[in-house]
Amino acid sequence: MSAATPHGQAGSKSPSAKVKLAVGAIGIVFGDIGTSPIYAFRETFVGPHPLTLDTLHLMGVVSLIFWAMTIIVSLQYVTVLMRADNRGQGGTLALVALISQKLGGTNRGWIAVMLGVFATSLFYGDSMITPAVSVLSAVEGLTTVEAGLSEFVIPIALALLIALFLLQKRGTATIGKLFSPIMLVYFATLAVLGVIHILEFPGVLAALNPWYAVQFFMTDKLLGFLALGSVVLAVTGAEALYTDMGHFGRGPLRLSWFGFAMPCLLLNYFGQAAMIMNLEAAAAAEAIKNPFFVMASESFRLPLVLLATAATFIASQAVISGAFSVTQQAIQLGFVPRLSILHTSETEHGQIYIPFVNWVLMIAVILLVLTFRNSSNLASAYGIAVTGAMLIDTCLMAVLFVAVWRWKLWMALPVAGVFFLVDGAFFGANLPKVPDGGWFPLLVGAFAFTLLTTWARGRKLMRDRMSEVALPIAIFAKSAKNSATRVPGTAIFMASNTGGVPSALLHNIKHNKVLHERVVILTIEIADVPYVDPLERFEIHSVSEGLYRMVLHFGFMEETDVPAALKANSACGGMFDMMHTSFFLSRQTLIASKRPGMAIWREKLFAWMLRNSATAMEFFRLPTNRVVELGSQLEI
Repeated sequence: MSAATPHGQAGSKSPSAKVKLAVGAIGIVFGDIGTSPIYAFRETFVGPHPLTLDTLHLMGVVSLIFWAMTIIVSLQYVTVLMRADNRGQGGTLALVALISQKLGGTNRGWIAVMLGVFATSLFYGDSMITPAVSVLSAVEGLTTVEAGLSEFVIPIALALLIALFLLQKRGTATIGKLFSPIMLVYFATLAVLGVIHILEFPGVLAALNPWYAVQFFMTDKLLGFLALGSVVLAVTGAEALYTDMGHFGRGPLRLSWFGFAMPCLLLNYFGQAAMIMNLEAAAAAEAIKNPFFVMASESFRLPLVLLATAATFIASQAVISGAFSVTQQAIQLGFVPRLSILHTSETEHGQIYIPFVNWVLMIAVILLVLTFRNSSNLASAYGIAVTGAMLIDTCLMAVLFVAVWRWKLWMALPVAGVFFLVDGAFFGANLPKVPDGGWFPLLVGAFAFTLLTTWARGRKLMRDRMSEVALPIAIFAKSAKNSATRVPGTAIFMASNTGGVPSALLHNIKHNKVLHERVVILTIEIADVPYVDPLERFEIHSVSEGLYRMVLHFGFMEETDVPAALKANSACGGMFDMMHTSFFLSRQTLIASKRPGMAIWREKLFAWMLRNSATAMEFFRLPTNRVVELGSQLEI
């Protein structure tokens, strides 16, 4: 999720530009879903609920994969949800912001926000499992080249994963140029391998008929339902298409999906089924242990392992970049404490690096590989987070139909009902995986949800308490006019609220008994839109001579670079010269109390998060030699 078109307005570009963006999307967006053929088909037959290798089950499974891909990816995400853009941006948080603009502070609006926060929390569990399962499954292909290499699988996978996380601080601009060519070759290889085996057994194409999936369910009701828990692995990564819409635009993404990625994936899945059906029973039983690599002849198997490993490396990179992007959005929307965010490209705003998130993900991935030991065990943990997020997206989509798009109920209910049925079935089929590893993403999701909601609630309580004791600015202006000496220069006092006087300004008057010639009380507000029109960036009120209140508006996808924004403004009595401007920050020390608001343990957790968050100086990119911090204590 680190592409190059920040405003996602690809829809207005020329056909050649759309094709270029569509090709670029292959290297960034489709890595997760593109590497699923390595393990998805296999897991359906050798996973927790093995299936018999006969025509009924092989045709039934490949039919399920086709229709799951058609309904979930093509219809739900690519066709319907991509219409729900928030000024060109997609993803669960953008969808929540879109709904919140209509529902505001109503109960339905609050429920939508909580659903979006929980989906975001589940994403963190998914972003830990995806690199582990994809890279490990690709490296396991070495055992199809030489069985004796099995003992080297985990060390090689760990070395690759550690290298991947170490590369993050360097940015993806350079290696990103190689992504699209490698993924184009990879997808083309999927298609070629599939076609070779389909030509040997063309009858497998009959599985396009949904009757084969229905017949599978009618014959093996329970096994058919449980098989959905592995079939869903074929559509993991569908949400990335929606999330990355802002980087590429819906037109190029739809072109690359329908015109290239989906046909290549389906050809490979049908090819795997055709290959197994064309083998003798003993050979089929051996081949199903790793059908993706067995599709290639022995002389081409090692190159295929290397290509697949490169593809999973790229897929993991996209997921990690996605974790950075989602975290940045969550910070801007007030659900995550300020973290140190480094920009790894001078030209691409989307290419960021968040050290804390990177190291947490790396430790989690290493522990996952060492604990689960192979991709089949990890596949049991995979799926519950993805299907949970998909089900939440469906809930939000239903609200979108009625509250935002104003569909009639007779129209909205059948459409939403179909997606509820499909996504609900996939989620239910993954619930039996909870004891076998599915608990991990749920545990991560619950932990992240607790942190996100605690921070959001704590911030609100803190602002409310500060507002209660804040001195009205009109009273302050009258009392300070004759009680303080004016000194040259500009002083900017950062304030979290647009009402009242910040404590730093009161402390400065109390202890220093001076006011600068120009005083600006500055508040940063993050809008529920990804980008704010530059003409709407500033909101300025002159309180008295030399005293101004300014509000800077940013979108949740924008950098909060305060000095850069101030240089573009001259409404507060002239231009801002950073060499003659001082920034004053209030640093609150929180004291947990029994006042109504949050449980004591959550208040202590919030206080700990506040102490360890990045300072406003770092987050707002203030010049380090022009900042003064003044502390105070506050009970919540």
